[in-house]
Amino acid sequence: MKKITAIIMLVIAVAGLWAQNRLDPARKVAYAAQIVENFYVDEIDTTRVVEEAIKGMLKTLDPHSVYSNAEETRDLNEPLEGNFSGIGIRFQMDRDTLYVIEAIVGGPSERVGIRPGDRILECNDTVIAGVKMKNSQILKILRGPKGSEAHLKVKRKGEPEVLDFMVVREDIPINSLDAAYMVNDSVGFISLSRFGATTADEVRDAMSDLRRKGMRHLVIDLSDNGGGYLRSATDIAEFFLNNGDLVVYTESPKNGRAEYVASKDGIFGDGRVVVMINQHSASASEILSGALQDNDRGVIVGRRSFGKGLVQRPFPFPDGSMIRLTVSRYYTPAGRCIQKPYTDGDDSDYQHDMMHRYESGELTSADSIHFADSLRCTTLRLGRTVYGGGGIMPDIFVPIDTTMYSVYYRDLVARGVLNRYCMQYVDENRKALQTSYRDEDAFVSGFEVTPDMLGALRSMADADSIAYDSTQYARSLPLIERNVKGLIGRDLFSQATYYRVVNPLNPIFNRAVQVATDPEEYDKYLPRKAHIR
Repeated sequence: MKKITAIIMLVIAVAGLWAQNRLDPARKVAYAAQIVENFYVDEIDTTRVVEEAIKGMLKTLDPHSVYSNAEETRDLNEPLEGNFSGIGIRFQMDRDTLYVIEAIVGGPSERVGIRPGDRILECNDTVIAGVKMKNSQILKILRGPKGSEAHLKVKRKGEPEVLDFMVVREDIPINSLDAAYMVNDSVGFISLSRFGATTADEVRDAMSDLRRKGMRHLVIDLSDNGGGYLRSATDIAEFFLNNGDLVVYTESPKNGRAEYVASKDGIFGDGRVVVMINQHSASASEILSGALQDNDRGVIVGRRSFGKGLVQRPFPFPDGSMIRLTVSRYYTPAGRCIQKPYTDGDDSDYQHDMMHRYESGELTSADSIHFADSLRCTTLRLGRTVYGGGGIMPDIFVPIDTTMYSVYYRDLVARGVLNRYCMQYVDENRKALQTSYRDEDAFVSGFEVTPDMLGALRSMADADSIAYDSTQYARSLPLIERNVKGLIGRDLFSQATYYRVVNPLNPIFNRAVQVATDPEEYDKYLPRKAHIR
């Protein structure tokens, strides 16, 4: 009876408001949801209906205004927040087996004796081994509230019995700095995977360490870095700029203009700075590279960046879900709009932009890139010509290199064979490797991939039905050898080891190091008066 009364009242209310022509769009959506809930022939999931309605509304806007449910919101935020509560391991799934790649130094797993190469069979009576789980499912099992216990059953090579470990979960840091090392006597290298809550602190600490090792000039790798927190990008830019220098500004008709200005002289004001970008560098990566380029403080090397210059503001709901709504646009100090063109409600062309770049020849030839004169801007100190209209165009273009790429190599990577082989190799030879190579330097300079290792890799590929092609194999052999060595080094030491091994095959890296090392080459783009305060 109550439901019937509610329905009658709803109909009367809607009819009355409609008659009075007072049904504004917001109320219309609410009433539509109520009508569906009360009159639809079958039982419905009201939450799902409302969420789909929100998604449909946002699809009529720009490509970056999105809705995420509570679980999706947690997954989006976690990589940027700086830490999570867990057992403190880096792992890799090989089919249905969880291998421990690294027990984080000083973390809860390392303290109880978990080692690289261990296989985790169970966690709190939940079987992991032999059960095909997604990484997201495994993360939910291994992570948990700080102070909670994780009872692990572990199989270790050379041990006949399954080992039991009790690990108390702790806050585990999420680092965004993948590598920091000296390339040569004067040039340091830093690679960032994202801009998280702690990224600026990580970069500051890495730069201090590199300076103690003799760094006078710096290469920053933002290739494939999709962005993150604006604050982290502006804080890092401040390391290289003068007090009062404009870093970036945002602007919109509804929210006005907001400027981000360096509040003090930077900690690295006198050395050469080179920034690596590619077509996947986006958002905060573009803010940092644009700030250094427009202030004539860094040479940008690589390919035109993604072109994501829309500012999203989060609007959370009580249930943990969230709308990330575009509220303004980013502009570089010279006034360039970072955002590439798009059409409201139609993101198909937007999503295929990379394909268009490849087909047009933009990724392989600088001559294929053309800008309208209306997009021309000038840098703030030297008056160099730069262009807006989407992304950051580098000072030095480096075409994409496909000479070593092949379908055979692609399949080795895509099917996980390359990674699986390296994990198994380290697992079987860990003690011998640790004895032969006491540290990272010894490994990088001394380890060589042998013909027997390559033969074993090919056999594993054959067993996985990857058809061997001698021509493709020969073409990709340098790439295969470098990645085998790099992945083995990563599993033995750290992610930085991988970069040290594979970077020499990266044309953007090689060009960036050349410019950072050679003062005459650097001065072709930024004369000394621009980068020495």
